[in-house]
Amino acid sequence: MILRYSGAVTYFSVSMEKSKVIVVLPAYNAAATLEKTIRDVPEDSVHEFILVDDVSRDDTMFVAQELKKKISKPFTIYRHDRNLGYGGNQKTCYRLALEHGADIVVMLHPDYQYDPKLVKYFVEFIRDGYFDVMLGSRIRSRQEALSGGMPRYKYIANRLLTLWENVISGRNLSEWHTGMRAYRKEVLAQVPYAGFSDDFVFDTQMLFGIIERGFSIGDIPVPVRYFKEASSINLSRSIRYGLTTVWESLKFLGRKFTKKRG
Repeated sequence: MILRYSGAVTYFSVSMEKSKVIVVLPAYNAAATLEKTIRDVPEDSVHEFILVDDVSRDDTMFVAQELKKKISKPFTIYRHDRNLGYGGNQKTCYRLALEHGADIVVMLHPDYQYDPKLVKYFVEFIRDGYFDVMLGSRIRSRQEALSGGMPRYKYIANRLLTLWENVISGRNLSEWHTGMRAYRKEVLAQVPYAGFSDDFVFDTQMLFGIIERGFSIGDIPVPVRYFKEASSINLSRSIRYGLTTVWESLKFLGRKFTKKRG
């Protein structure tokens, strides 16, 4: 297994073996893939599931309620009154996870784009004190990413943006734009994510916030899965996402410069 590292501060604890692990699922129109996603999460790696439905237009809520009757783990289901967006959904996920006493929070898309079987590795690297944050990288090679269904323009944009963000931040992450992430609770307690965007750029803001606070980041490869039911943004939203990502990186650079001058 390939493991990457970026950062400086890691929290070690002799009680990490007893850490409570909660998987949060930011859901939107995930009825077709939700059960498969949860079924593939290694049962002995997690203690609880929390699903936040962002006013899906399909049967996500019905599938979740039925699944709750079948699985042995506690399963909290929460539905927004109105659609808040991808970032807004994550904010609710993390707030609820901390309220439920999570020590480690794994964010897993319920669209089955990311392999749930890998959750145990994310948990182990954090639980054993190696990293504060774990990312799942879909970019191991161009051939693998494209053969897994990633559109060519998204692959190129991902590579260019990741290179730019690494240069700006001084890190060497293999992918900045993954949707499979895990956090130690201290990260979520210190990064002011409640004030971040409700849109897709939330993920970028999270990483810059994590880096600014000196938390350590590791990443491991995850298979690429693009298919009909997997969530994806269209070209116009991808362009807007790219531009806002560049803007966030420039703001990060500005804060860094101001801090040095101060």
